[in-house]
Amino acid sequence: MHVKRVAGALGAELKAVNLGEGLDTELAQTLRALLNEHEVLFLRDQSITPADQKALAEIFGPLQTHPAYQTVEAFPEVMILESTRENPSKIEQWHSDMTFRVHPPSVTVLRGMTIPEVGGDTLFASMTAAYDGLSVGMQEYLADLVAVHDFSHGFKESLSAPGGRERLADAVAANPPTRHPVIQTHPETGKKVLFVNPLFTTHIEGLPSLESSEVLHFLWRHASLPEFTCRFQWQTNSLVLWDNRSTQHKPINDFFPATRRLHRVVSEGDRPY
Repeated sequence: MHVKRVAGALGAELKAVNLGEGLDTELAQTLRALLNEHEVLFLRDQSITPADQKALAEIFGPLQTHPAYQTVEAFPEVMILESTRENPSKIEQWHSDMTFRVHPPSVTVLRGMTIPEVGGDTLFASMTAAYDGLSVGMQEYLADLVAVHDFSHGFKESLSAPGGRERLADAVAANPPTRHPVIQTHPETGKKVLFVNPLFTTHIEGLPSLESSEVLHFLWRHASLPEFTCRFQWQTNSLVLWDNRSTQHKPINDFFPATRRLHRVVSEGDRPY
């Protein structure tokens, strides 16, 4: 295996590895270590099955499903993320996956199935680097704060679409707002990370509304500074693994009217609080 860093803050491309040949204990341990080091891993030409993708994600823990996405037949853990002219993606903000849950995913494994000729890249940002880039005074101010994350806030466009509230009624009922510390400690690396995002975070508890809004908007702008980010250009059978505990990502929806179809599997993580 050859490991090539792609940016200063995060990201590495893995070459000379074929995950379709199976996963042994040594490879699984290597992938875990590399993900802890680089936070997001990029692989090309991975012709794998849904069962292979599921097994890869299981390296990082039990798997989660999602209440709003269709799934691959016989594989309820393999979600289908499809954006078409008729039904374009409504997710365009920086976020970590599913932070509206008490136990958000630890790791996401995303595979490119149908990829536009031009556009559709994904940006990634290191929340470890974003935390380290804050002043000591701001780190201390944020240390004990808790923010609220809400499924309904993240899927407000889908809920406002015709029939959306009825279609997602069970999901809304099953996912009430939940609380997460603004600053968290990564359970494997021990590093501090920033854990708020503009898609799901609604406010910081205990702060006046204006102060909460201003602090969050500052943190979101800070977290997406170019020096904390990298960019990935998708190809068919590209595979990306990222750590949801220490990164955010942003899809770039600049490929319409083309179609983009991805398969996603997420592993449930354990929070250190």
